[in-house]
Amino acid sequence: MKLKKYKLPVLAVAMLATIFSCSEDYLEVTPTGTFLTGNYYTNETEAFAGLVAAYDYLRKNSGTFENMITMMNAGSDDHYAGGGTSTDGAGIQSFSKYTLNSIEIPDSFWSDHFKGVYRANIMIQKLPDISMDESLKARYMAESKALRAYYYFNLVRLFENVPLLTEPVSTADMYNVVQASSEEVYAQIELDLLDAIDVLPSTVVSSEYGRITKGAAQAILGKVYLEQGKNTEAAAQFAEVNGTPGSTSQYGYKLLDNFDDLWDIDNKYNSESIFEVGHSDLALTGWSNSYSDTDEGNLVCTMVGPRGFVDLNTTDDIPEYSSGWSFNPILPELYNLLKDDPRFEATVLDLKTLSEEGKISYTPGYQDTGYFLNKFAPLTSEESTGAGDMWLNHRQNSYIIRLADTYLLEAEALGGTGTRAQALLDAVRARVGLASIPVSLTNILAERRLELAGEGQRWFDLRRNGTLATKLADRGFVAGKHEIFPIPYGELENTKLVQNPNY
Repeated sequence: MKLKKYKLPVLAVAMLATIFSCSEDYLEVTPTGTFLTGNYYTNETEAFAGLVAAYDYLRKNSGTFENMITMMNAGSDDHYAGGGTSTDGAGIQSFSKYTLNSIEIPDSFWSDHFKGVYRANIMIQKLPDISMDESLKARYMAESKALRAYYYFNLVRLFENVPLLTEPVSTADMYNVVQASSEEVYAQIELDLLDAIDVLPSTVVSSEYGRITKGAAQAILGKVYLEQGKNTEAAAQFAEVNGTPGSTSQYGYKLLDNFDDLWDIDNKYNSESIFEVGHSDLALTGWSNSYSDTDEGNLVCTMVGPRGFVDLNTTDDIPEYSSGWSFNPILPELYNLLKDDPRFEATVLDLKTLSEEGKISYTPGYQDTGYFLNKFAPLTSEESTGAGDMWLNHRQNSYIIRLADTYLLEAEALGGTGTRAQALLDAVRARVGLASIPVSLTNILAERRLELAGEGQRWFDLRRNGTLATKLADRGFVAGKHEIFPIPYGELENTKLVQNPNY
């Protein structure tokens, strides 16, 4: 190892960073082995600050340019990457075309999740010695374990071969860290969630919306089980979350009567929301502090919005759409599947038709189809009017898990057969006025495609059911390679980490 300034892998950077400043993928530093949290976490106030920091990386779902939703959409059969040009975001473009490599993979999909793990590990390590109410301490511990489990779930399903770190690692030891098997990582995820479920509250008061509950942890665990093919265990967890299909569950979850209301930006933490990422325009983010820990806006809204939208007929009732970057254009196949579905208007912004009718104009972006993702499309009426940049301060929350998702996942875990699976599928369809169809795995996956369109779920659904290679052959998908991401090159330098197969 050269004794000069060099790029530390993010896991080492985490050891050098304070809990409130871990925003860079790597830093140019001379390592000294300094651990900066030793004098912190001495009371309840500091413990709460640490817990808030551990929650911070949930915004990876929909915050910053490198977010889960638009990235996973881009690699699916429902969307292209889009954007301004073929080089607008090398990572998202190459994932969409299946040319992704260890240089172009955005490091943050690895580093941000490991920063979340690190913050959760600090909490788990420090909490036992903090003088505070024991029941509150137990809840903080449960939340920290559930957060660590969620971050690791994303890591293992994106990269498969990752280090398993259950306590902070010193900088001296960081370069000797090796990868664990995916089985070991999943076992730890399960253990963390089962521990958390025993302690977490069933519901929270409005001032605590966004914090993990028992139902959210069970929903995550259901997904974890299903990802591993443990269908019986998955179905049992989802059943606890879902309750009687179409009714209010034991945790207060219920399908909204109106599908469109899911996308009302003021309808946050509604009865269908199980696990949700909160966004705000109160941070007043500008380009000088974008993509940092102070950036609290939903960037999916900006990314999927149309470029240069103009309403040519102000007497009609067409909403005024805010300027965006035209990522994730919807492909004609999905458009055709949705066009006669009651969820169409809430899901698809059909500027192609409106433009052909002379009602609007817009500036086509790269891979333009004329079809945009309306679930997150920004409106001028919802733009932030405070300081900071409008593009960076959209306040629409995003769902990590919602009830229609878990209904259909339980039906899938049940093998797509039986009375309960039929009732779960029927409930999702009945909410939007659709008649019952025979339950089957094929029909469940088709329903998920329409119900959850544009929410970053489709790619994982295809992989879980072994159809990625079939659906994405025309994009250059290679079986045995593209089911997982390459590990970023910067994370491999000077370490014992090994690159994923065929990259």
